[in-house]
Amino acid sequence: MSNESTNPQQEPLEQVQDTEVVTDEAALVDELTQANFRIEELEQALATAEAKVEEQKDSVVRAAAEVDNIRRRAAIDVEKANKFALEKFANELLPVLDNMERALMGTNAEDEATKAVFEGVELTMKTLMSAVDKFGVKVVDPMGQPFNPEQHQAIGMQPNPEVPANHVMVVLQKGYELNGRLLRPAMVMVSQGGGVDTQA
Repeated sequence: MSNESTNPQQEPLEQVQDTEVVTDEAALVDELTQANFRIEELEQALATAEAKVEEQKDSVVRAAAEVDNIRRRAAIDVEKANKFALEKFANELLPVLDNMERALMGTNAEDEATKAVFEGVELTMKTLMSAVDKFGVKVVDPMGQPFNPEQHQAIGMQPNPEVPANHVMVVLQKGYELNGRLLRPAMVMVSQGGGVDTQA
């Protein structure tokens, strides 16, 4: 009988312990579920933040590239401005150089009457050419060279057996360049070659 009296007391104690374990397990599962939800939220927040960081990095890289491009373009513009600032002024000097050449052609270095004028004009022209050469102005004098439409302006073609076809045989007016940029093309007459008139 004493065994029967102890069993009923032990059963409620075991049930209480089982209930506590179930309650603890449910609480633990609930905590784990909440923790998992929180982890997912944090992972999403982290992914969003990382995407934003990547976007910001991309923006910074693009901005840096744009600044670099602006700097490069500005440097090129400054270089061009320095090279070609004298373009208008040089263009104004070209008729002066042309007139000096005409004066030299109209005078004779051997004739005593025009010798002094010839020497004076020649010296002045050499000095002027030396001065403009320092600033990048170069003469385009294509006599005997192949015709180049980028630097020469042909005013006509004539047969000439002494000059190869498509070569400059007469320079009517010299051309000029400023730092490699054409200021004025040379006006030329071009040889058709052979003595045969191709238009006949």
